[in-house]
Order: sequence, then C-alpha cells, then structure tokens
Amino acid sequence: MKNGKDRQKVLEKAKKYQFKKMVILLIAMTPIMSGCWDRVEINDLAIVTAAAIDKKDNNQIELSIQVFIPKSLSSGGGQGGPGQGGTNTTLVRTEIGSNLSDALSKLQSKIPRKIFWGQCKIFIFGEQFAKEGIQEQLDFLLRHPQPRERANVFVSEGKGKPTLESVPPLENYSGEVIRELSDLHIGMQVTLQNLDEMLTGKPRAAALPFIKILPPEKGQKKLQRIPYIVGTAVFKNDKMTGTMTEKETRGLLWLRDEMESYTVTFKPKGVKGEISLNPVSAKVKIIPQIINDKWKVFVKIETEGAVIQNGTNLNLSNLESLKAVENDFQKDIEQRIKMAFLNTQEKKADILGLGKEFYRKYPKQFNKIENNWDEIFAEMEVEIGVAAHIRRQGYINKPAGLSEKEVKDK
Repeated sequence: MKNGKDRQKVLEKAKKYQFKKMVILLIAMTPIMSGCWDRVEINDLAIVTAAAIDKKDNNQIELSIQVFIPKSLSSGGGQGGPGQGGTNTTLVRTEIGSNLSDALSKLQSKIPRKIFWGQCKIFIFGEQFAKEGIQEQLDFLLRHPQPRERANVFVSEGKGKPTLESVPPLENYSGEVIRELSDLHIGMQVTLQNLDEMLTGKPRAAALPFIKILPPEKGQKKLQRIPYIVGTAVFKNDKMTGTMTEKETRGLLWLRDEMESYTVTFKPKGVKGEISLNPVSAKVKIIPQIINDKWKVFVKIETEGAVIQNGTNLNLSNLESLKAVENDFQKDIEQRIKMAFLNTQEKKADILGLGKEFYRKYPKQFNKIENNWDEIFAEMEVEIGVAAHIRRQGYINKPAGLSEKEVKDK
C-alpha cells in the first residue's frame, strides 16, 4: 500500500511539473505567436525629416513638416535637383491650429500616410513664435513618444517654413543641410533635451542657434537657397529676448568649451595684414567665487593654435615675433569672451548655467538670493585669464611670397 501511495505522489508531482513547464513555455511563446499587433509598414508612413513652428493670428500656430518622398529614390531623385532634371526628395505640408496637437490632427486628415516623427532630426521655431513663448508647444514635443529628444532645435529669422521649402544645391533637402552644419559645430548644438534642461534649471535661461537663408545666386530659382547658422537666439524663461552675433557666439562657444571647426583671424599690433589660427586644443575652467559678499566668476582658458595663414610680414619662427602674436591671439579670445558675457548680462539671461555652478559650490548662499539671481548675475564681476600659445606654423616658417628683406623678425 505504501509503495502504491508513494508511486501516486510521484506521478502527481511529475504532472504538476509538466504543467508548470507548459505554462512557462506558453507565456514565453505568447509574444512570438501574437506578432506585432501595432506594426505599421514603412510604405504606410509619412516620414518627417524636419518641422517648423510659426506664429499665426488669433493665437494660432502654423505647423509645417518636411516629409520624405520614398518614390524619389526609385526615380533617381536628387540627381540634378529641381529644375535641373531631378526630382524633389521631400515635400512640405502646412496646417494651422490652436496648438501642435490640433495642427497635427488637421495635417493627418490631409496626408494618406501615418505621420511618423521618429526620424525628425530638426525642429525650427519661427522668430515671432519664439518671442511670444515656446513652452506650450515644447510640452507636446517632449511628451509625444515619437519626437526624438536628441533632435536639434533652432530659431529662424522671420518664419521657419521658408527654411523647409528651400532647395539646397548640395544636399537632398534643407533639413539635411542644417543637421550637417550643426554636426560641424558652426554654432551652438542644442537638442530638445538640452533645451528642456536649460529652461527648467535654476537660471531658466536658454540659447538656440539662429539661422538665416542665403538668397539664391544670379540665375538660380527662388527656392534654390541655402540655410546657414548666423549667431545665437537668447531666451529668458521660454521667450526669446534677443540675439548674439557670430563673434559673440564664438565667445560663448569658448565659455561652453565647444569651440570646434572655426578660425580665429586677427590683426597683430603694428603690422599690416592678418593672421589666421585654428585652435587645436583648449581647456576651460569656470570658477565661481564669493568674496566679501561679492559674487564673482573667474574664467581660465588654456589653448593652443596652429597657423593656417600668415598675411603679415612677420617671421613666426622668431621667438620675439611669436610671443607678440601669441599675446594678440590671447587678447582676441578675451575680447570675444567679454562680448559674450556683456550680451548675456544685459539680457539678464544666464545661458551658461552659472547659477547651477554657484549652487553646487555655495548652496546656502545661493538659496538666499535665488529669487534675485538675475540681478546678481547682471552685476557680477567677471575675470578672464587666457593662456594662448602657437604650437604649429604649417609647412613653412616665413611668410609666403616675400623676399628675405621684406620679412620682419621683430
């Protein structure tokens, strides 16, 4: 009897074990068996490559999207450009609504494919829209699951829509031109995520690259224009309060330790002509200080540059001439940084995030003045220390095209 009961228990345990295995197997197989229930074929998608948001009357906004045309690939699109035997690779569609969701809904009703934001790498705010506030529409871009947080954000002179409509001769579409320029670090590089962090941080100030459109050259069609980055748009809270020039932007890039792919050109004191240098490395330190209740920031920069053009008659292989040029190089960087600081202080817009740096170092003191930070930032003393050196002179030492007698060693 005992043997029979024991055998029965063993069989019951075996059945329970087999049942558990089947349940586990079914759970594991369910996603595979059910398939992708929400899958949408790529042929059914309208892939957005860039988008622009402009202000319209009666508190309405205008949403323009640049949509990729898949059939342009099979028809040889881009092999000559519009008007030259080629085919447009994108089209631009626009709708007006009370907000982005409303405008997008109206757009979708007129486009036979499902609008897909996953490949949209460029968002452009029109100038007037930016001046009146971007917070409400920024909420949509960050809340919606499709727009990429790493997409780059810009402000355009005038409206943003003409930038999408322009047909550049070199790239397939204007959105690609702007993305390439951003990757070259011609100006600031700001993503949706960066913008949100700047606007929600303690200073609540932000900066975005400012773009314009080059007019078409003689003989070209009206739409054959090229967008380019010309400076920086400055924001306080969520409203654009002004712009910075290209030279001021270069100073801003130094302060943000983002200087790349650009040339510093300056005129050495006491000689004709200019020298152009390409900074090859830089170390930037921003040190917040509170001394006797006075708020101060010290900027320390160490940089090295390579000579890419010498339009003077100075022989830079001579140590005395080299030191003089390094001194002028240093002064040029200091001037750019001072210009950038003065611009942001006049606008009371701490786009460098100095408030965050002071909070980290002096949390108690900062908490006491947090509500008055804009005024303290505007009056803050700035001390700049630049150590600039020339390490490379190119393939030649003396100025090209000058005789020995024309070259100055001092």
